[in-house]
Amino acid sequence: MDDLLRSLRISTAGMKAQGTRLRVISENVANADSLPTSPGGLPYRRKVVTFKNELDRNIGVEKIAVDRIRVDKSDFQRKYDPAHPAADAQGYVLAPNVNSLMEMMDMREAQRSYESNMSVLKASKTMLNDTISLMR
Repeated sequence: MDDLLRSLRISTAGMKAQGTRLRVISENVANADSLPTSPGGLPYRRKVVTFKNELDRNIGVEKIAVDRIRVDKSDFQRKYDPAHPAADAQGYVLAPNVNSLMEMMDMREAQRSYESNMSVLKASKTMLNDTISLMR
């Protein structure tokens, strides 16, 4: 019975971590076209979630957790738009360092991980209910 409860907690922690990752990816996608509004201004900078193993002393196992949400330090893109108010002297505007294709791939990976944890959660719940039914 303890093993089933452990699997429930581990799966829940995985779902929570991937849910955070999905939220950050959604924020990146939503801001992929956010340009600065004034000369010298900076556009949106992509965010990335990092994970860590965390010991849950109550159940005696390591679970995944969000370590931190950090900004991606990669270079901004440059778009030629001399009419834009934030354009530099050469007519270029800094654009977010968000690659929509990469974000979609990350989103799909996070979604699959979330679904896998959900499957484990459902299986554990079914086994727990079957065990309770046998005890009646």
